Amino acid sequence: MKQTVLGNTGLRIMPLVFGTLPLGPLQAGLSPAEGGRLIRHALDRGVNMVDTAELYSTYPYIREALKGYGGVVHIATKTHAADAATARAHVELALRELSRERLDIVHLHGARLADPFTERGEVLAELVRMKGEGKIGHVGLSSHYISAIGKAAAFPEVEVIHPLINRTGMGILDGTAAEMTEAVAACARAGKGVYAMKALAGGNLIGSARQSLRFVLEVAGVHGVAVGMLSTAEIEANLSLFNDEALDEAAWEGLEKGRRRLKIMENFCKGCGLCVAACTADALRLSDGRARVAEDACILCGYCAAACPEFIIRVV
Repeated sequence: MKQTVLGNTGLRIMPLVFGTLPLGPLQAGLSPAEGGRLIRHALDRGVNMVDTAELYSTYPYIREALKGYGGVVHIATKTHAADAATARAHVELALRELSRERLDIVHLHGARLADPFTERGEVLAELVRMKGEGKIGHVGLSSHYISAIGKAAAFPEVEVIHPLINRTGMGILDGTAAEMTEAVAACARAGKGVYAMKALAGGNLIGSARQSLRFVLEVAGVHGVAVGMLSTAEIEANLSLFNDEALDEAAWEGLEKGRRRLKIMENFCKGCGLCVAACTADALRLSDGRARVAEDACILCGYCAAACPEFIIRVV
């Protein structure tokens, strides 16, 4: 299996990173046993890095996948905390849930923060402190903002970046795909490890999945791409593509016919607006006292589902 070094971290990763968001309650809602089975299948086939976050609620899935597994697995998680104490609590919860003494990467989860170094300075400082305590291997930044990724190049504390990048630029909050590409390249030149997210724009680019994944893999400085996978067929297809192997055309054509969307059970919506505030793509609005989605803007991240107190939103 193809491997690469994640910037100056020294971590050797297979470029296909297992993104766990779609497995959990914000999206497909698989059971931990079924989600864990899929992660384990990917690990057995050579994938060696798993991406998660406090928000995703997928630690039980990863824990299930790791039962009895003797190989090396790098785990990256994220904290969306607004203060140092909460960030520490998030990291310690992840350590307990995953039965680990150290997490390989912990990102400051700043999807909607144009300047996380100012807006979440105390969180970054706390993550660096926990790295000094041996609880975190490498500190990272996850963002949908070009400005944030660009600034990261000058911050040695940030060793890994997790930027939103796809060929259409869908979901980038302050510019184009070309501008994000430039920011990513600057971070890579500064020695940052780079693994991308939303290469398929949360599922909106499934119809051109091969083209879209190759676009991101060819961005200068990208070492890996986190991809959400919900079946062994998806795992096998992506492994072939990422390893430059011959592709099963029939399998890929079937996968590229898939479509995902955001489902809001409008009859139960109370119009509180919390989902609108949580949306990273400004794709939600309140109309007639109900939340509505503009599907052409939605990147299917599921953050609105996490914010909904009625639990009536899901990516399906």
